[in-house]
Amino acid sequence: MKAIVLAGGYATRLWPITKHRPKMFLPVGESTVIDTVFADLEADDRISEVYVSTNERFADDFESYLADSAFEKPTLSVEETTAEDEKFGVVGAIAQLIDRENVEEDLIVIAGDNLISFDLTDFVDFFEDRGTPTLAAYDVGSKERARSYGLVDLDGDRVVDFQEKPDDPKSTLVSIACYAFPADSLPLFEEYLNAGENPDEPGWFIQWMQARQAVHAFTFDGAWFDIGTPESYLDAVAWQLDGDVSVHPTATVESSQLRGNVHVMQGAKVTDSTLERTVVFPDATIRDADVRGSIIDENTRIENLDLADALIGAHSTMTNGDGDAD
Repeated sequence: MKAIVLAGGYATRLWPITKHRPKMFLPVGESTVIDTVFADLEADDRISEVYVSTNERFADDFESYLADSAFEKPTLSVEETTAEDEKFGVVGAIAQLIDRENVEEDLIVIAGDNLISFDLTDFVDFFEDRGTPTLAAYDVGSKERARSYGLVDLDGDRVVDFQEKPDDPKSTLVSIACYAFPADSLPLFEEYLNAGENPDEPGWFIQWMQARQAVHAFTFDGAWFDIGTPESYLDAVAWQLDGDVSVHPTATVESSQLRGNVHVMQGAKVTDSTLERTVVFPDATIRDADVRGSIIDENTRIENLDLADALIGAHSTMTNGDGDAD
């Protein structure tokens, strides 16, 4: 069995934080988003190889990251794109990787920006038991949120209807970016694309496939975060920290209040400030500031400011009063 970890997006909704780094490298607690996926795949002996599907722009970052990691299964498979408007679409990228790497085995596909609370081994068990294309499904609890995803209608655990991003959702059970495909179903990717179908969202492919053969859904409770926006990233950090504060041993916090769900990374300095629901990247400096719901990138200096719901890019300087503002 093989696996694909999708890591080819440009995460423009998280810019400037992700303008020069893959969003999969964003820290969540003591780990990163993608490491939780790698760890589950590494632990399952049925999976012999993990292809990390990324773009040319971030290929060097992933190559260095994997070389320094303890994971043995991941190998890089690079899409020939360098910008958002050059992307093949997710289905197109999967099909090209299947062809490029000559994949002929059962295949697990999961997004590298998915933070999920279930063990992927349980998902693989379910897939092997059913022997059909399989998706993971989660109740988002809101019809407004459901409109942004593929809506799943089940009879038991069999998918009887699938609607990608419906305007009027009839339920709140949605497909997340975690799929499994038997080896004999892999030619359907090429058939789907040759028919001129939508190459972008995998939900369109699932909808097309579900009308032709049996598809099953692995449903789970707990937590799931699709980390694509500042809010969803901070939600994931808050879930991981569970109201606590994480301060790296090399960080300095003086005369400050950290009010919960705050992550201060190595070398950062926080003085005479109040932070809440905020991530502070390495070597940032915050002084005389009130910061809430914000992401402060590395080597940034913030002084005498009140910030809320802000994304501050790396190497920025923001001051109020006698200082200069850049």
